[in-house]
Amino acid sequence: MVTGLGATTPLGGDVPSTWAGLLAGDSGISAIEEDWAAGLPVRIAGRLRVEPSEVIDRVQARRLDRCEQIALIAAREAWADAGRPDVEPERLAVVIGTGTGGALSMLGQDDVLEASGVRKVSPHTVPMLMANGPAAWVSIELGAKGGAHTPVSACASGAEAIAMGLDLIRLGRADVVVAGGAEACIHPLPLAGFAQAKAHSTRNDAPQQASRPFDTHRDGFVIGEGAALVVLERADFAAARAARVHAVLAGAGVTSDAHHITSAHPEGQVRAMRLALASAGLGPLDVQHVHAHATSTPKGDLTEAESIAEAIGLHPAVTATKSMTGHLFGAAGALGAVSVILSLRDRVIPATRNLDDLDPQVKLDVVAGRPRRGTLGAALTNSFGFGGHNASLVFTAERA
Repeated sequence: MVTGLGATTPLGGDVPSTWAGLLAGDSGISAIEEDWAAGLPVRIAGRLRVEPSEVIDRVQARRLDRCEQIALIAAREAWADAGRPDVEPERLAVVIGTGTGGALSMLGQDDVLEASGVRKVSPHTVPMLMANGPAAWVSIELGAKGGAHTPVSACASGAEAIAMGLDLIRLGRADVVVAGGAEACIHPLPLAGFAQAKAHSTRNDAPQQASRPFDTHRDGFVIGEGAALVVLERADFAAARAARVHAVLAGAGVTSDAHHITSAHPEGQVRAMRLALASAGLGPLDVQHVHAHATSTPKGDLTEAESIAEAIGLHPAVTATKSMTGHLFGAAGALGAVSVILSLRDRVIPATRNLDDLDPQVKLDVVAGRPRRGTLGAALTNSFGFGGHNASLVFTAERA
């Protein structure tokens, strides 16, 4: 059972504001105004709508990387939304995925070392740069002693974390799991690297139109930052405390391509979706909605469109919310899960922004223009990452 939701994103500092932004078709992408971006070919990004410094205590913030800060913010919201379950610490686990972990701290402290010497390097550097930092800090915050885990599988990390949370509950190792992803790596080095790889959009003059999944004129993704977490509970545990349930995590599928470090293979994507459906005990026709990974890259969107058509069919209503938030990398799959959960709960699917001219090679029913309303029984969300990582999650409506 999904009983709690938390997020901080380019559209809002919490789940309600983020969801309102998705339904309104807002854009969280803007120009990077700092001087360091002046010489870069990419000068746009999906920055957080609410700065962590407005939420996190100043003394604590100095000891945390930005990625860790936003994980804590999302965890606090999710835990409160779930009603702060009274669970034995040994039966509470945390799983938070990330693609780069504390990259900002690592790069920033390296600059300090080079410019000012070792005595100026922060003593908190290592805990700030650790990829497991977000999961560790959330486990400390909540007193979780059932394990603190960190899947690092590029852009599939957040979804894979939720899949691991499902496994922990099904295997009887936890009653409650806080799971999701966090990412904050808007920095000259990643931007330059993605630009050199021709993966990032260069629409610097039109930031809000830059991310355009499935559109004929897409030219790459837009880097974003944020965190999204869900609280998962064993069904009978949630029932015993009369918890409010947003939706049901019914199944998950995780695969690897073993093909290419950056180029996806459709076989792995298809297999992940089929495994997720089998895990949920559902068939392709049971799925009415798909939240696509759809980063807005020319090749990646086509590969996924073909994979969805093969694994599920052409009947589901498909959306791609990275058109509004940008690509949150390790947090993307978790935010996609939150979007799907809310679609099931509120019976509405956000429209894909900037879809002015659907690529004729994409045969899917992509929601565009305005949100689509209707009762949904089951929905699937995809996350795919460099390295050939694939993760698909299936959720069903609680009323079902």
